[in-house]
Amino acid sequence: MRVLTALILSVLATPALAAGDKPFFSLFNTDFAVTIGFILFFAVLFYFKVPGLLGGLLDKRAEGIQSELDEARAIRDEAQALLTGFERKQKEVQDQAARIVAHAKDEAAEAAEQAKADLDVSIARRIKAAEDQIASAEASAVKEVRDRAISVAVDVAKEVVAAQITAAQGNKLIDASITEVETKLH
Repeated sequence: MRVLTALILSVLATPALAAGDKPFFSLFNTDFAVTIGFILFFAVLFYFKVPGLLGGLLDKRAEGIQSELDEARAIRDEAQALLTGFERKQKEVQDQAARIVAHAKDEAAEAAEQAKADLDVSIARRIKAAEDQIASAEASAVKEVRDRAISVAVDVAKEVVAAQITAAQGNKLIDASITEVETKLH
């Protein structure tokens, strides 16, 4: 109804009504012929339901656009979820890397402490070995000095005894020594 009213008002507003020298309802009046063609054109359009078809096409297009927008929103939401997941995984990986680095630092510190303890033990063992070597060398030197002193003392005693004892006294001492040995052995 609104369309028909608009059509009638548009016909009334044509310049054909304003032309005063020719009758309005004559086919020789070009303005009237154009108005009739205009009305017929719109009548044909309405008869074949072109406005409804255009509306339907526009509705289909709007539905297509809406479905594309919905799909785009769904894809955006999915991408946002993936991004959130990747960010969470990245944070987890960074946390794990920090834990690994901290653990490696702790292990390195423990290894350094163990190496220091092992070095202290090794140094103590080497010091002990050196002290044992020094003690052995001292004992060997003392024995050598003692043996040399005994050897010198025996040589000196031999010379002194040889100078002071006569042959008869020497024979007497030898015999006494032999008897003493015999008594101690039996």
